[in-house]
Amino acid sequence: MTVESSAARKPRRTAAGKAGTTGSKTGTTGDATGATGTKRTTRTTRSTAKKSADPELVQLLTPEGKRVKNAEYDAYVAGITPDELRGLYRDMVLTRRFDAEATALQRQGELGLWASLLGQEAAQIGSGRATREDDYVFPTYREHGVAWCRGVDPTNLLGMFRGVNNGGWDPNSNNFHLYTIVIGSQTLHATGYAMGVAKDGADSAVIAYFGDGASSQGDVAESFTFAAVYNAPVVFFCQNNQWAISEPTEKQSRVPLYQRAQGFGFPGVRVDGNDVLACLAVTKWALERARNGEGPTLVEAFTYRMGAHTTSDDPTRYRGDEERLAWEAKDPILRLRRYLEASNHADEGFFAELESESETLGKRVREAVRAMPDPDHFAIFENAYADGHALVDEERAQFAAYQASFADEGGH
Repeated sequence: MTVESSAARKPRRTAAGKAGTTGSKTGTTGDATGATGTKRTTRTTRSTAKKSADPELVQLLTPEGKRVKNAEYDAYVAGITPDELRGLYRDMVLTRRFDAEATALQRQGELGLWASLLGQEAAQIGSGRATREDDYVFPTYREHGVAWCRGVDPTNLLGMFRGVNNGGWDPNSNNFHLYTIVIGSQTLHATGYAMGVAKDGADSAVIAYFGDGASSQGDVAESFTFAAVYNAPVVFFCQNNQWAISEPTEKQSRVPLYQRAQGFGFPGVRVDGNDVLACLAVTKWALERARNGEGPTLVEAFTYRMGAHTTSDDPTRYRGDEERLAWEAKDPILRLRRYLEASNHADEGFFAELESESETLGKRVREAVRAMPDPDHFAIFENAYADGHALVDEERAQFAAYQASFADEGGH
């Protein structure tokens, strides 16, 4: 059966004609240049073909913490309470504290590698809190904030980076898949899972995370094709943090990333990735489309990687300090704090208590990592086949004999 014949039997509901579904949202407020940053001077030569004005992006909180109106997306956060706003702030602060502790542990030799999310907290917490319990999440290896939202214990994220397990949690317990190191492949997994969800008749949705660098992978293009043709209930959430290791986005795409969705036949939208309210609202909208049978959506969260790509990277070799300083002024946590304070939704007691909680989290993470037991050498054979296999049994026996050959015959 061909893809075309299968798709023809199920007409897709689209959002054609809806204002702003291709990314230029009506009602978007805020100056485009101010929302996406000033012109940058870096150590690399940026593309001279860059457009004079950056595309509009959905923004509900300015970098100064001012709430701005948006006719299309205000409804998705209209009922948010002060307690929920404080919860979003708490999520971001604790996620950043955990991330900082993991980076320090890697520098101390406790972890082999770490991929920091510093600067991307709003994109992850906003989108993560938009999901329902029955939705399914396919992350990369940097979605520590999304994992927090899905109830995955932060210490479980560190086992793979310490080399003691292959993941550290049961994906089915939180509908949060294991971290994927292969760039872009999780978008295929998400699309296939979403196609299964649709065939099962469920009204849940799937969300796949990937970075601007992964957008150049063939797997991502294939995912877009299949999701569009099969009308899969999936949201593609791209965290455009400006740098695919040392390669700027301008050298990967002639157009803004969200506009790529148009060529595949589904809507794309660019959101201020440092605005937690905007990320929450836009992701809720996209997930709602998926649940209503309207097919996939591409969300480009325009944000910035404040630190290194991973702890093995040195960003000073390919970008200047001016760029980072410009984005520090748009810090997602500081932005929401300004709004909470201006709205009298949080006092100094709240912030002091949260500071204490963050230190407690850091201590717990340190102790948990250092207490992790060595991996079971035979665990690799346990999940190869659901019902066992004679060849795996033979390989296990051979490996056991190999391990035994290292034993000291003298018993020392």
